[in-house]
Amino acid sequence: MNQELKSIIGQIRTIANEKGIEAISLEMLQKNPDVSNDLLDKYFPGDEILAEKILEDERSKFEEIFVVHDFDGYNDAIDILFTVINEMARKFFHLSPSVTHKYKELFPEVYQKHIDERINFIYGKIQINLQKGISLGFYRDDISIELVARLYIRRLIDLHDTDNFPPEKFSMDTMFNQMFESFVRSIATEKGIAYFEKKKKSTRLEP
Repeated sequence: MNQELKSIIGQIRTIANEKGIEAISLEMLQKNPDVSNDLLDKYFPGDEILAEKILEDERSKFEEIFVVHDFDGYNDAIDILFTVINEMARKFFHLSPSVTHKYKELFPEVYQKHIDERINFIYGKIQINLQKGISLGFYRDDISIELVARLYIRRLIDLHDTDNFPPEKFSMDTMFNQMFESFVRSIATEKGIAYFEKKKKSTRLEP
C-alpha cells in the first residue's frame, strides 16, 4: 500500500470517527470538499473496495507494531506485552470500534476475511509470548498454550462487540487495559505478578 493511499485512508478514517460511518460512503465522500475526488476514483471503484482497503490498512498498522519492536526477539514476555499495549494506545485507541464493526453488516465477507487474517496473526504471536513467559518463570507452566491463546483471541473479538460494549459507554483503551491486566493475572506466577505490578507503576500508556 503506497503512501498516497495510506494518506487518504487516514483522512477517511478520521471523517468516520468524527461523523460516523455513513459519512464515508463514496457518495458522501465525493461531496466532501476536503476529499479529492480524483484520488477516490483512482483507488476506490466501489464501497466494498473502500471497506477492504480501510481494513487492510488497519491490519497493516497493527502488524507493524510487532515488526518494529521485534516481538519474537524480546527477552521478556511481560515487557513486550506492555510495549504492544502502549503502541496500540498511541495508534488505535482513538478509533471507534463501531466504524470497523459496522462493516460486518455492510460487507460480511470482507469483514470476515479481515477478522480471520487478524486472528491468525495474533494467535501465532501470543503463542510465542506464552512459551517465552513460561520459560522465564513469569507464566505458570501448567497452562495450555493453545487454549489460552484461543481465549485471548476470543476476548479481543468480544471487545469489538458494540452490542455488549457500546462505544459511548466504554472506551476502547479502558476495555483493553482491563482485559490486558485480567489476562496477565490469570496466567502469571507470583514472580510474574510481582514483575507486572512493578512494570505497571513505571509504564505510562500514551493518551
